[in-house]
Amino acid sequence: MTTSWIIYGANGYTGELIAREAVKQGLTPTLAGRSLEKIQPLAQELGLNAISFTLDSSAAITKAIQGHSLVLNCAGPFSATAEPMMQACIKAGAHYLDITGEIAVFERAQQLSEQAKVANIVLCPGVGFDVIPTDCVAAALKEALPDATHLALGFDSRSGFSPGTAKTSIEGMAQGGKVRINGKIQTVPLAYKVRKIDFGDGEKSAMTIPWGDVSTAYHSTGIPNVEVYLPGSPRFIRSAKRANLIRPVLKIGFIQNLIKNRIAKTVKGPDEAQRAKMPTYVWGEATNAKGETKTARIKTANGYSLTIVGALTVAQHLLQHAPETGGAYTPSLLMGKTLVEQLPESGVIQIN
Repeated sequence: MTTSWIIYGANGYTGELIAREAVKQGLTPTLAGRSLEKIQPLAQELGLNAISFTLDSSAAITKAIQGHSLVLNCAGPFSATAEPMMQACIKAGAHYLDITGEIAVFERAQQLSEQAKVANIVLCPGVGFDVIPTDCVAAALKEALPDATHLALGFDSRSGFSPGTAKTSIEGMAQGGKVRINGKIQTVPLAYKVRKIDFGDGEKSAMTIPWGDVSTAYHSTGIPNVEVYLPGSPRFIRSAKRANLIRPVLKIGFIQNLIKNRIAKTVKGPDEAQRAKMPTYVWGEATNAKGETKTARIKTANGYSLTIVGALTVAQHLLQHAPETGGAYTPSLLMGKTLVEQLPESGVIQIN
């Protein structure tokens, strides 16, 4: 298999950061996106090849990525881009990675696992901050408490939003909260549960959010009950609860487009100096039927900074050490629970 690979969506906030870091590491991905006009200037600056293709035609996508061994999809919202790209990767025999945190994408990857096995390729969405740190914490807690029946995960981050993340959050609000109960993903109100949690930087009020681990942690650990928490001020949590009242409005297509267009014009992700000042605290708690608990914590780099190095670490691993069996993987199943500890500015997972 060739070791040539593609970063799709390289003109986006995170895609560009990943492309620039790839070149610093001596890597030579092909940069791709919907518009060659938007991709070409960055490719020329970095000395890389550029191609363009839309995601409207499966045959066209497959043709574009044929001959490449891996695609790292950075073009969100992934609700629109992941499905056609995963299908094309299966047909083209290329591994698929992305940086999503969207539950539906993780579940779809699992549904396509058998097809990926036949094609002998890996589908591993979520190789950024969504969901490397929390997935590794989940795997570590499963090892520490093998008979756990309940898993709570969460993170305290002040990263701010990139345009893509902000757009995805609008879609998520419309779909409501998500938790896993007895092995099944359930839709619940936003801020369904509220509790006090010390993520590693002092105790704070936190609420449940529809984070990707509601899917991935179950596939990584088999623990049937999963919740994910984010800290928030009392005012923020009250606002989230009130948002349940307008969820039907947020589902209307033109309302979604109106908000997303506004985001595209006004939201910019944090710059390097801002990211350097904003570490992330990741927490997890496993509980078994006897009421015994294990708690895990780790401090990592800013979410976007972790996404940059995390995505490249997984990409290089797949290019050099692809598993013998294809299929759908989570980050911890692909590279082990210590993956997050290997990344710059990450500590060690502490369990007590």
